Parts: sequence; C-alpha cells; structure tokens
Amino acid sequence: MTNSALIESALSLLTSKYVFPDAAAKAAGIIRERQAAGDYDGLGEAELGERLTAQLFEVCADKHLRVRVRDAALHDSMSEADADAAWQEYLRVTNYRIARVERLDGNVGYLDLRGVPDPSLGGKAIAAAMELVSQTDALIIDLRKNRGGDPDGVAFWCSYFFPDAETHLNSIFEPQTGITKQFWTLAFLPGSRYLDRPVYVLTSEFTFSAGEELCYNLQAQGRATLIGRTTRGGAHPTDAFPITPTLEITVPVARSINPVTGTNWEGTGVTPDIDVDAEGAFDVAYQLALKHVVSTVTGELVLDEARAALN
Repeated sequence: MTNSALIESALSLLTSKYVFPDAAAKAAGIIRERQAAGDYDGLGEAELGERLTAQLFEVCADKHLRVRVRDAALHDSMSEADADAAWQEYLRVTNYRIARVERLDGNVGYLDLRGVPDPSLGGKAIAAAMELVSQTDALIIDLRKNRGGDPDGVAFWCSYFFPDAETHLNSIFEPQTGITKQFWTLAFLPGSRYLDRPVYVLTSEFTFSAGEELCYNLQAQGRATLIGRTTRGGAHPTDAFPITPTLEITVPVARSINPVTGTNWEGTGVTPDIDVDAEGAFDVAYQLALKHVVSTVTGELVLDEARAALN
C-alpha cells in the first residue's frame, strides 16, 4: 500500500470514529495539505506513523490519538476476533497485569498493577490479589507503570474500596450512539472488600488512561491519597483500527465525565495529593502507612514490625 493510500485510510477512520468530529475534520484537512506538498514522500511505515501522530497532536492535543506500528503478535490479526485472541493471551501470560502482591513489614499491603484488564478475563486474578492483602492495615497501590486498560476493570478494582453499590464512579459518553454509560461500584464481589483502612496510590508521568481513571476515581471520592507525579493525561476511551497488518491508528471514540468533578483528566493528568519524585513515592507512602499502623494497631507483632520499619 502506498503512503497516500495509508494516509487516506487513516484519515477515513479518524473522521468517522473520533470523539470530536470538528477536530478530526480540521486535522484531516491539514494533513491532506501536507500530503499534497510531499511531506510524507519516501517515509517508511514507522516514520510515517510518528509524523502523523505528531501532526495529529498539534491539532487535537490527544495522547490517545496515534498512528503506530502494530505489535508483532498482531501482524497476522486483521480481524477483531484475531486481535481479541492475541490480547487475551497477552493478559494471561502477564498475570492480568498484576505484577506483584506483597505483605510488607508492619502489615502493609502492596499491589503493583501494570494495567487494568476486563474483569470478565481478569476478575479471578484481581479477587485473588485483593484477598491476599485483605488482612493488612493499610494498602499501597503502585500505578507508576500502569498503561491503562478497561473501564469495567476500573470499576471492578474500585468496588473493593467501597461498601456497596451506591457510589457512582464515572460516566462515559459515546457521541456516535448518544449513549452515556454510568459506572457504579458493584453490589457483589468475590472475596473481601477493603474498607475503613487507608489506601495510598503511587503515580508517575507514565501512568496513563485507565490507570489514571483508577486513581482519579479514588481521589475524587476521597478514598485514597495519591503520591508521586502528575499523570500523563489521557482520559478518552480508545479503539485500535488496523490500517495494514503492521500499522494501526488508535482513535478515542468516547469521553469520560466524572460525577464529582464534572470533567476528567484529559490533557491535564491527575494531580497527586503529595507531589514527590515518582522514584521516591513508595518510600513516602510506606512511611505514612507505617505511621498509621503505629497509631492505630494494638497487636505487638505488627507494632514491632512497623516500628522497626520506621526506624
């Protein structure tokens, strides 16, 4: 496929799918002008994708809007079913993006989450992780390397930190259908909820998309203290559309509306409650968690551990 054909295919998907059609039309017009001027002549797929992505960002300022080389596992997957199968296998071999679950000294739980899977796929793993930290006295959730995932997965994770189905977490508006889908905490969960204990969430400039929604929801509801750096700033739910077996465009197709703030974190990122270097965020959170344990727990075993860790 020629570069001209690649660009037209990408622009067709952009203008038919993007959540902001006026911006899509403007960006498409500018790119066609540059195409006519020969700006894309002789570029390989990867370089073409990088240049189109940069020029789309100039107009739309949307970090989810990208033209990029597809993952090697998807090169033979042009159908939605093939892509879904490849994604499910990726989730399986990466433990549904749960990298680490640990009880730290002082009875502090620690979860390292690298993504947010659809609970229909990763629900058992999420429940198992939450059960392993269910008896701790404080919890640290590390989202510093979290690249995003599924909004239903965000609601599933969040539900463990609320007592019932009465908390409205987020809404997503799809302009193509005119439908607004609300996301609420769940009435039933497998395993134990994590209530009445502090939660500390670690963030970085790398935290993105559904990872940002997870910390944004908990912060907006007053359920967690965010520690680290302002996140990357991508709030629009996105679909990936193959252009060729090796190139795709990712297009935001909806927008998030938080019921507490009335807005979202698009372009701004999620601002932490305690702004510290991301590399030092764990130490700050662990110190806060240990101080909570020392001030509230009466059992000598846990107190001895917490005091020793503090010192």
